[in-house]
Amino acid sequence: MLKRVALFLISICGMAGLTSAQTLPGAYFRLMEAGAAEVDQVLTAEPSADLAKLEARPGWHHFPYAILAPAVLYAKRHAANPHYHDPKMLALAIKIGDLLASEDEKGVYEPRLDSDWDTYMWLEAYRLLEPELGGERDATWRRHILRNAALVRDDAAERVDFPWYNSPYIGTSPNHYAQYASLLFLAGRVTGNKDWVDLGARILHRFAAVEQAPDGYWGEHSRAGPTTGYDHITMTQVALYYEYSKDPAAFQALRRSTDFHKNFTYLDGTPVEVINDRNRYWDVDTWGQFGFSNFPDGRRYAEFLTSFFRGDGLHMDWLGRLSQDALYYHEGPARPIPQDRPRYSYQMSIPACIRKVGPWQVCLSGIINTQAVNNQYYLDRQTSLSVFHQKLGLIITGANSKHQPELATFSEKLQGHVYHMPLSSRLQTSDERDRLSLAYNTFFTDLYVPAPSDQQVRFRFVIAGKGSPAEEAQLTLQLCLKAGEELETAAGKKIMLGAERVELGPEQLGGWIRHHGWMLKIDPSAKLDWPVYPYNPYAAAPETELKYAVGTLSVPLRLKSKQGHFIRPDEQEIVFTLGTN
Repeated sequence: MLKRVALFLISICGMAGLTSAQTLPGAYFRLMEAGAAEVDQVLTAEPSADLAKLEARPGWHHFPYAILAPAVLYAKRHAANPHYHDPKMLALAIKIGDLLASEDEKGVYEPRLDSDWDTYMWLEAYRLLEPELGGERDATWRRHILRNAALVRDDAAERVDFPWYNSPYIGTSPNHYAQYASLLFLAGRVTGNKDWVDLGARILHRFAAVEQAPDGYWGEHSRAGPTTGYDHITMTQVALYYEYSKDPAAFQALRRSTDFHKNFTYLDGTPVEVINDRNRYWDVDTWGQFGFSNFPDGRRYAEFLTSFFRGDGLHMDWLGRLSQDALYYHEGPARPIPQDRPRYSYQMSIPACIRKVGPWQVCLSGIINTQAVNNQYYLDRQTSLSVFHQKLGLIITGANSKHQPELATFSEKLQGHVYHMPLSSRLQTSDERDRLSLAYNTFFTDLYVPAPSDQQVRFRFVIAGKGSPAEEAQLTLQLCLKAGEELETAAGKKIMLGAERVELGPEQLGGWIRHHGWMLKIDPSAKLDWPVYPYNPYAAAPETELKYAVGTLSVPLRLKSKQGHFIRPDEQEIVFTLGTN
């Protein structure tokens, strides 16, 4: 049975009660209006621009997404939408659609990466605007859309009975496979192609009824743990399927997905990174908010996420997905989400939890998963702790990496080889203290995290040695240091961080560091390195931009053999206290 712990301290001013989600879908329409205006301005100034030129603009990758904003503004009647049947919106959508048809005719539309995502947007716009297109344009758009949708049919059909819809089996990511299915499902409905409808429905029903883990996520590499950002993408396809099928299994999947995402989201709207096995960071998500809106707390969650977007400089994928959210949004009352409460905690059935106290969120992960050695896109689940502050942002990141044991929470060197992933774990939570236990080859550790106060978080690692000690072993925290800001140490060092290498030993640190509004009290033997560039799965190489660098704070493990004692409890204790200045 699924085990979840959700402990909420509800404020006496009635936050547990129903409220009205007043800002949605109105905020969607305002963002779409701003985004459509920017697109129209560019197309007017550069009437001969092709897809390559348009998509070269920052944030304009997947330019075809732009078609859905004017299409929804034109076609959706709503009191908050002043552009219903606005001829300017119709003209803009037609201009974009004609461009896509022309580019497809030239053979340059489909070879672009993930063009099937764009085809969905074009299909949706076609569905909304079909009565306004006229015979020739209708036939042209329809021909090109269906030609592109047909390209995913065989890939979808040949995988339908594979053991799991995970990458080791299907040879692509589950989010892509779900998108193949939803594109075929909707295209089949629009055109009357029953085979496509049935194939898409069969796949998407299985995503909802079988593939989703009990904790509400779709793991990309395995069901052992989430791939949080891409999970939004898979969920979006199940949500679209539910809009047309009303499949009860899809409804329950959306309920579980809402519980997962609303709990594992930081106070700045970004997904928690320590549980993610593909991405070290992810934007506030626009994907699938309409799926959350089937539930009162999901409407508040969608409102929370949307509050972080502004009308200027919208990326095209944001614009398109916000338009999809507006198109399918379910209005109704709203309930508070964990981010609204002064305190909450949430534990999944897998060893991962999050706790919020005041401005702090602390996340622990003991997720154990196999290494995807021959797949550049999956990170090693090698980190266990992240700490976020509402005003200061992420301070200690638990983001995973690949081929970088120097960024792992623990590493040990045995017979010349470095090991950096835990073998076993156990998570125990309580109101007073959370405990994450991690076992490695030559030691195990208990990480104790008492409930934070408003001012500080204290955490300590208690190490128990096992058998012969490793040749080398260390504990490492990844610190979110900011280039262009000063780092101060207890030993009197003040360093303006930049691209220059910084290596500070115990004597130069002196027991604490201060930076970006926080102070961390550290073990006397700790050393600090900056900048360290994490692995980028899309480049299969380390990052090159300073904004992605972290500082590594490392403490050596001092483990020694003791005759007659294979297990040596409490051999070392490493304590940290993190507070705000």
